Amino acid sequence: MMKKGNLFKFLISSAFAAGALLIPANAFAAPDTENPAAAYAGQTMSKGVLIEGTDVSGMTFDEAAVVAEGYAEKFKDVSFTLRVPDGRSVVAKGSDLGLLSGDTEVVERAMRYGKTGNPLERYIATRRSEAGKTADFPLSLRADYTTVNNYVEGIAPSLKTEVKEHDLKRENGQFIFIEGTPGITVDVAQSATTIVDYIAHSWDGSNASIDLVTSVVQPKGDAEKLKAVKDVLGTYTTNYYGSTVGRRNNIQVGTKNVNGKLMLPGDTLSVSTAMQKRTVENGYMEASAYENGATIDALGGGICQVSTTLYNAVIRAELEVVERSPHSMTVSYVEPSMDAAISDGIKDFVFRNDSDYPVYIEGIAGESSVTFTVFGHETRPANRKVDFESQILETVEPDNIFRANGDLPAGTVSRVSSAHTGYTAQLLKIVTVDGVEQSRAVFNKSKYRATENIYDVGIASSRPEATAAMNAAIASQDLATIQAAAAQWDEAAYQAQQAAQQPAQPDPAAPPADPAAPAPTQ
Repeated sequence: MMKKGNLFKFLISSAFAAGALLIPANAFAAPDTENPAAAYAGQTMSKGVLIEGTDVSGMTFDEAAVVAEGYAEKFKDVSFTLRVPDGRSVVAKGSDLGLLSGDTEVVERAMRYGKTGNPLERYIATRRSEAGKTADFPLSLRADYTTVNNYVEGIAPSLKTEVKEHDLKRENGQFIFIEGTPGITVDVAQSATTIVDYIAHSWDGSNASIDLVTSVVQPKGDAEKLKAVKDVLGTYTTNYYGSTVGRRNNIQVGTKNVNGKLMLPGDTLSVSTAMQKRTVENGYMEASAYENGATIDALGGGICQVSTTLYNAVIRAELEVVERSPHSMTVSYVEPSMDAAISDGIKDFVFRNDSDYPVYIEGIAGESSVTFTVFGHETRPANRKVDFESQILETVEPDNIFRANGDLPAGTVSRVSSAHTGYTAQLLKIVTVDGVEQSRAVFNKSKYRATENIYDVGIASSRPEATAAMNAAIASQDLATIQAAAAQWDEAAYQAQQAAQQPAQPDPAAPPADPAAPAPTQ
């Protein structure tokens, strides 16, 4: 067992054996004070004291603190490669990340060296100083979180990648699968924390690489299921031969906007939204449309034929109909209950892909017809067929309305608005297997209003009795009575008759007759 005196000699000799003594971080604990500079006012560092290899002997607290803070300058040009999962990166310098080395506690411990501690510690420190030995207090580098956070926030947009979804393109009757790519978004706060932690605990002072914290969004959809899309699930065609240029244009524009829509399982499509706002800027023109039971000219008139044609393809594909409304009056291109009206903010056709596979919507609008086809992966039995049948439940015949018009001559009867017959109808879904009917169920019900034939009847006449007679006939609201009165009191015929009965009047513009001129030959 070593005697106390020998132990004392051993500790001293060991302390002197080392050249520069590296002082542990927990040695010479600093006092608990909020203002260390004031606490050590008038004191200077002991001889042989180093801070991270720099001699601070004889310096005041503030002077040594400047040395400690300046240590980080040595690392201002060190490179930090900040990476995201797809291999892209940004190189930051140490100065970009706000590297710090000023550590008040280290400066305090250095100041206390040789001045505090037990008698043995003070004795060793004094003897080492007298012998020209040094005591080095190491600094730890760290990064300022706010500076790092601001830097990452600045570079995050350049490292962001929008997800590119899987897609299908149909060319020359064939489908082409287009593989998507993941989207990457940098989590700024988490990335800043990662960088600060790495510099504080793992960094060795050399160039380094750090993986940023990111959110990766994978493309939607199952690639194999997308590649399986090739079967016709439902198709339908309607004609618009004889439509105006504006109406034909609107059908073509609306069809083009819907064409190519890819719907993954569970996706919902608003057809009104897909066709875009009906504006001139979006390519739409004025054409006839229904509004409050009347036919008017409106931008986008005719687009309901697009939604109606698609509706009939969708129900044959047996996809889920979320929203569908009939027109206020019947249309000519499909039977009652087979239509799907669109009215911005009022009516929409919305459907959902409730199948297990994606579906692709193809729309083709030519000069006189529009066709929609729903493609997908057929899972229904080949011997099972679906059809739809329109059934009229009630018919409401239109009335005639006759209006007196003082700007038209008596005898004029002009129809200004054509009637629509009113109906209550339903659509039946009929399922057959091997040609044998399995079910017949009501699929929807629709009600269409009846609108009247509206006639303007002329009452203007030079004869008061004619005007009175026409007003009396109009009051009957009977077409035959009004037509008879119009024939009797026809103002145009009356004026022609009056003109024929008047003797010929000389033309005031003709030259006077020459009395000496020979008489005309008989």
